[in-house]
Amino acid sequence: MLFQEIFGKKVQVDFNGAQNSSDAGLLFLRETARKIGIIERMVQVMHDHRNQSYVQHDLIHLISQRVFQIAAGYEDANDSNTLRFDPILKIACETLPESDQPLASQPTISRFENAVSWRDLYKIAQVFLDIFVESYEKPPHGIILDLDDTEDPTHGSQQLTLFNGYFGGYCYQPIHIYEGHSGRLITTILRPGKRPSGKEIVSILKRVVAKIRTAWPKVGIIVRGDSHYNAPEVHDFCKEQDLQFVLGMTSYPPMMKKIKVLTDIVRQEFETTQKPVKRFTEFTYQAGTWANSLRIIAKVEHTEKDINTRFIVTNLKNTKRRMIYDDIYCARGKMELMIKEHKNHLASDRTSCSSFKANQFRVFLHSIAYVLMHAFREKHLKNTPLAKAQFDSIRLKLIKIGASVRQLATKIKIQLPKSYPMQADFHLIWNSCCAAGYP
Repeated sequence: MLFQEIFGKKVQVDFNGAQNSSDAGLLFLRETARKIGIIERMVQVMHDHRNQSYVQHDLIHLISQRVFQIAAGYEDANDSNTLRFDPILKIACETLPESDQPLASQPTISRFENAVSWRDLYKIAQVFLDIFVESYEKPPHGIILDLDDTEDPTHGSQQLTLFNGYFGGYCYQPIHIYEGHSGRLITTILRPGKRPSGKEIVSILKRVVAKIRTAWPKVGIIVRGDSHYNAPEVHDFCKEQDLQFVLGMTSYPPMMKKIKVLTDIVRQEFETTQKPVKRFTEFTYQAGTWANSLRIIAKVEHTEKDINTRFIVTNLKNTKRRMIYDDIYCARGKMELMIKEHKNHLASDRTSCSSFKANQFRVFLHSIAYVLMHAFREKHLKNTPLAKAQFDSIRLKLIKIGASVRQLATKIKIQLPKSYPMQADFHLIWNSCCAAGYP
């Protein structure tokens, strides 16, 4: 391939380079994965149904290959056909870059994804909870369980896909649960494309809370979510388990009547000052399906656009209403960023298998990649410009690094470009991630 000449010299490009890779930063994720042990833990709970006489790639290599490909931006199993020869990816999967056989091909990866059982999936979900608990050096005083769902568009005849009127198409609607302070992933559950029922929400919370309370009996837990998660079953469960909750609330005419006086005051104040006005009030309210009345906090705000009212319901008693709304409820906006990193930066919406089980397994594979990327950022990027960067920026600047790889008799030599702009930061990250364990 020829490009524009420079001073009469041809610019020629081909793909005949030696053992080169464009993803040298996967070496850092390899170290992170080894320390957490998440991939090994997943393999331990899975059953390999294959005839071992014909197996060339064991489960740990298959999961490692798929997860590291996702982290590097290759979300499709089809990419395995060419990446199976990539020397850095082979090292990340604990194989020698030249003398060992290539990694798995796309057909092998696809068969692997479709062979998982419901029993395997349940045990994998338990491992995510274990990894979350073990990520804390000491028991926290309190945690926030952030719940939210997101659209996952589907195409063709996929199991359990449903038409969702809100999103205007056929989709899945997976539930994501993160810890609200740290952004650590707790679990991701693939679901049909409909709003979750109160019973379904409780069935998930029950397992999560049981695991957390077993590890930390005294930890305070706040359940936080939008109005989709405001159900009487959730209220009752939180009361039984001594949990606090702060949930969005759909406005109903009786509630609007209770804030009419404040609404008139806010509108009049805005018309007088022509400046934004925000006021809070609270009252008790009991919907027809609720077992008892609960505290409702209302925000009434008037901006240049118009008047805006929002309601939340909570069982917090001694906390000021403004603090509950502004500092606790509104902080769930971070949840959108967590889902964005999971869904957009790691492409976890590539649930294109016809089997629902295979698609749930795919979501778990992308979740492993999330856990690795989040732990890498949290533990090893503290003193770098990428300490608060999103996953796509970390991938662009730290993972997508060109490198030449040579397998020698006594070592594997990896050379990075002299022109790489973040060499000093690369050394800092290496010191944090690796230096303490190697001479």
